[in-house]
Amino acid sequence: MMQQTERSQSESYFWPVVWAVGLHVLMFAMLFVSFAFTPELPPARPVVQATLYQLQSQSQATTQTTQKVAGEAQKTSAPQFETERLEQKKAEEQKQAQAEAQKVAAAKKAEEQKQAEEARKAEAAKKAEAEKAAEQKRQADIAKKRAEEEAKKKAAEEAKKKAAADEAKKKAAAAEAAKKKAAEDAKRKAEDARRKAAEDQKAAALAELLSDNVQNQQALAETHGDQVAGNLDDLIIKLITENWQRPMSARRGMSVELLIQMLPDGTVTNASVSRSSGDAPFDNSAVAAVRNVGRIPEMQQLDRATFDSRYRQRRVIFKPED
Repeated sequence: MMQQTERSQSESYFWPVVWAVGLHVLMFAMLFVSFAFTPELPPARPVVQATLYQLQSQSQATTQTTQKVAGEAQKTSAPQFETERLEQKKAEEQKQAQAEAQKVAAAKKAEEQKQAEEARKAEAAKKAEAEKAAEQKRQADIAKKRAEEEAKKKAAEEAKKKAAADEAKKKAAAAEAAKKKAAEDAKRKAEDARRKAAEDQKAAALAELLSDNVQNQQALAETHGDQVAGNLDDLIIKLITENWQRPMSARRGMSVELLIQMLPDGTVTNASVSRSSGDAPFDNSAVAAVRNVGRIPEMQQLDRATFDSRYRQRRVIFKPED
């Protein structure tokens, strides 16, 4: 708007300046023409004087005209000078305003460039940060996946070890069960063998005891004429055999002689070793077998004399068979 105003003012002063300059040029041209075409006069004095007068008159007129033109020109040039000065001032102000505007524009452009650069840097930093975050996430995902794979691998190895350990435990348990069963079978067989051997030994001892007492039984039977004594001997042997527990140290060829003391009612009051086998456990087992009989009520069938002579103190020989 300011530039348009100054332009309109300049256009308003343009034509007066042009007319003033043109008027001055015309006046100088007329003066030049008047001087160039002035004729030469004869040397006569009167004529010369007249001519000089005329020339002086003409020069005075010309001078007046020139002064008038100069005055007009001066009058015209004063507003022109003022106008030029104003135009120059306005031009300088306009130039200064343009310079200021250029400075402002340059500063604004610099600021915009600075802001754009900062925005570019911020965008680059943001992009770099995003790329860094993406890279960190990618690395974290890789580490997580690797950890999961390691965990799966470790779990598989642990499961494999556990399965192997369970299988080993099962095998060990099966072996232990088989071993236990074999031991039980062996123990049962040994117990059966021991029981059979004990029974065989008891049978042998009974046979031996019977054989040792055959003569006594026969003499008693012949003397008293009855079979009571023989029956009681069989009963005593049977009861002792039933209460006897074979010790581990008993071997074939051993023999122990026991002295059994009883009362007329058949109560066993004492049992002792009269001749040892040399093996204390075997001797003690024989004594314990007699004592465990406790009482033999059938002894009351004998008369007192027979009891006193035969059974108050009775000797028995034990010989185990292995």
